[in-house]
Amino acid sequence: MSAFFLLCMMIVLAGCGTKAPETGGNAANGTDSKGAASASEPAAKADEVRKIKHIMGETEIKGTPKRVVVLTNEGTEAVLALGIKPVGAIQSWEGEPWHDHIKAEMDGVAVLGYEDQPNLEAIAQLNPDLILGNKTRHEKIYEQLSKIAPTVFSEDLTGRWKINFNFYADVLNKKAEGEKVMKEFDQRVADAKTKLGPKLASKVSIVKFSFKGTQLYMKDTFSGVLLEQLGFARPASQDKPEFAEMISQEKMDLMDGDILFYWVSESKGKNDVSNKAKEWFDSPVFKNLNVAKNNKVFKVNETIWNTAGGIKAANLLLDDILKRFEVK
Repeated sequence: MSAFFLLCMMIVLAGCGTKAPETGGNAANGTDSKGAASASEPAAKADEVRKIKHIMGETEIKGTPKRVVVLTNEGTEAVLALGIKPVGAIQSWEGEPWHDHIKAEMDGVAVLGYEDQPNLEAIAQLNPDLILGNKTRHEKIYEQLSKIAPTVFSEDLTGRWKINFNFYADVLNKKAEGEKVMKEFDQRVADAKTKLGPKLASKVSIVKFSFKGTQLYMKDTFSGVLLEQLGFARPASQDKPEFAEMISQEKMDLMDGDILFYWVSESKGKNDVSNKAKEWFDSPVFKNLNVAKNNKVFKVNETIWNTAGGIKAANLLLDDILKRFEVK
């Protein structure tokens, strides 16, 4: 009996001994066995190869990119909003080299030429693990970019910036972060709609003056998309699912509405376009329009209303619209 009891004790002790290293190891890390399993997940994801389908085909991306190069203005804003500082980006359309509203976040980022002519040599020197471009701008250099690093393109650069933002979030393995950013923005828009109330019935006219001529900006533009989401009315001439239309001085009545926002696009130090805009505004035809009679003509910041084109500018545009309609 003594021998049998001793044998049983040895079996029990042996069983306890086989479990001790597992329990002790997890306790040292402050986790249970499930915690240990989840702790190994990031390493597995780092090696995971994802196949991203995009307008130029399919590109394999390993894990979560760390050294990202961005070749569009709106793409730069998306990457920043997703918590990633790019190693390199194309220069902003305005600013030296960055738009004022992003320059603090872009400190130390390499400048890679302009959106319509990126510097391939400078891109290669950065040794990126992902390049984000756009078919409209960069289709001709896609193959060259792809030889430098995995390259993924968005399709369009019209007003539908949200499509590109969600696409970039997926590519960067930041889908959850992207959904959070977009949810917060949409909630801001919903709150603004409530505050604006009956003012949304105002017909908002958008006009751009440039060296090419004078354009009516319609619904498929950066500012047009936000106006549509807010629920603003538009003049019949601009209430179209298109980008823009050039008009002659004889047709300036198409600019009319309850309120007119415009910007002047010209090179620094030049004033030819500004003089042309003044000529239009001083004409008897323009002075006979409702917006002129009611003194509802406002010059706005081109960067925020048009060229930046990303999530950060969209938030600033929303702020400016509320300010223009005197809503807090």
